[in-house]
Amino acid sequence: MSFNHSVIWIDHQEAHVIYFNPTASESEVIKTRSTHKNTHHKSGSVSGSHAGPDEHYLHEVIQAVKESKEILIVGPGSAKLELMKHATKHDHLTADKVVGIETVDHPTDGQLLAFAKKYFVKADALKGDTIITG
Repeated sequence: MSFNHSVIWIDHQEAHVIYFNPTASESEVIKTRSTHKNTHHKSGSVSGSHAGPDEHYLHEVIQAVKESKEILIVGPGSAKLELMKHATKHDHLTADKVVGIETVDHPTDGQLLAFAKKYFVKADALKGDTIITG
């Protein structure tokens, strides 16, 4: 089945990826292999620096949405921006498909899908594309 849209909810531990079209959706969860639980500045660090993003994790998330035509990235913290920076640096074709980056706390997958559909209704209407309903 072809899914034109994807939404990624991401934090530093896991990413919820939902692929969808007007009539169906599929989802998957991608988890980091990093042992760093907290990447905030000075958190448990003698040097005062923070752990860098898990590049393998970010790459895996970007690969998951490579076939999507439009991508929305959401999340509660800086991981969504790190994902976009990673995509821009390593896969500019996928980065060009990102239509928005939004701050969203910790929704259920159902809430995330509803948020994404509502977002894409507005984005698609502005471009004159087919409207997603339901």
